[in-house]
Amino acid sequence: MTQQRQVALVIGSLRAGSFNRKVARAIEKLAPEHLVFHETGIGDLPLYNEDREQDAPAEWTAFRDAIRPLDALLFVTPEYNRSIPGVLKNAIDVGSRPYGRSVWAKKPGAVISASIGTYGGFGANHHLRQSCVFLDVPLMPQPEAYLSNVKEEHFGPNGEVTDERMKKLLVRFMTAYADWVEKLVRGPGELADDAKGKPAA
Repeated sequence: MTQQRQVALVIGSLRAGSFNRKVARAIEKLAPEHLVFHETGIGDLPLYNEDREQDAPAEWTAFRDAIRPLDALLFVTPEYNRSIPGVLKNAIDVGSRPYGRSVWAKKPGAVISASIGTYGGFGANHHLRQSCVFLDVPLMPQPEAYLSNVKEEHFGPNGEVTDERMKKLLVRFMTAYADWVEKLVRGPGELADDAKGKPAA
């Protein structure tokens, strides 16, 4: 039996009816059962200011403590002005500090972007990937997931994906993601030797 893997689900939109939030909810139903998702709220995080680290806001501490013990990361984000939403960037900054104590580092991750437009949030997807390189997050390179022309009718009354093309893409993506996580994680919160650049024992 495959061991459960605990995944931080980080949603870049705050809007209750967000298509990206709908996609995130659908993913939980379509993903392999051994992946357990924990949505990490980012809407209440005060803006990052290093001057506040001496007496860090409780929201920062709770956010860091929620992500630190988890095995992997999955970002689902819209695109704002060809980049990621400011609230997501702030969450990334909060989680990356204090220096040397980032909660993101070494956790295998992946990015899904969804948009009502033609490009499927391509700009946001790749800006986030750029940040993840610096954060030392080993992101799944393939398959990529850019969900374009997303509509309300792509989802059923219980949040299920009714659009077959999108459903097949998400199932394929999440199957690959599960394999990616399993390849890199040896135990809860512990990265496998090959992901650290060391030969496996």
